[in-house]
Amino acid sequence: MQARGEFEAASAADERWMREAVGAAREAARRGEVPVGACVVGGDGALLALAGNRTRTNCDPTAHAEVLALREAARKVGNYRLTGAVVYSTIEPCAMCAGALVQARVKRLVYGARDEKAGAVESVFRVCDASSLNHRMELTPGVLGEECRALVQGFFQARR
Repeated sequence: MQARGEFEAASAADERWMREAVGAAREAARRGEVPVGACVVGGDGALLALAGNRTRTNCDPTAHAEVLALREAARKVGNYRLTGAVVYSTIEPCAMCAGALVQARVKRLVYGARDEKAGAVESVFRVCDASSLNHRMELTPGVLGEECRALVQGFFQARR
């Protein structure tokens, strides 16, 4: 079990990196994309990748923030397995992104808001900790959750 000081440090780091992901989500919204952001932090605490959704910009249905960040991080470290990495995502990942996290063997996923319609981590499916898969990761939901939820809700309300 973590000592109290270690827990507080982890929470401060989680908030710091989630703020980076929120910044990427805001940038995605400025481009007309659904505002989702993600970053990958290596086991040494260094930022490996930061991305926002680019599905419309790239005309690519797989260009979700999490997938783009995983691709960049893998290129940076020279390995598709990101075994010590922590991924921060503003929204609970979908089935595609959750599957990519499993394939990348990330150590931990931290996400902001739940996605009650398509979330594949806890809401609809449980891909990231499914006992039938060859890898499971630690999960930390709800970091800056209200801010992340408001960002997406505001985007869709403006489009109606």
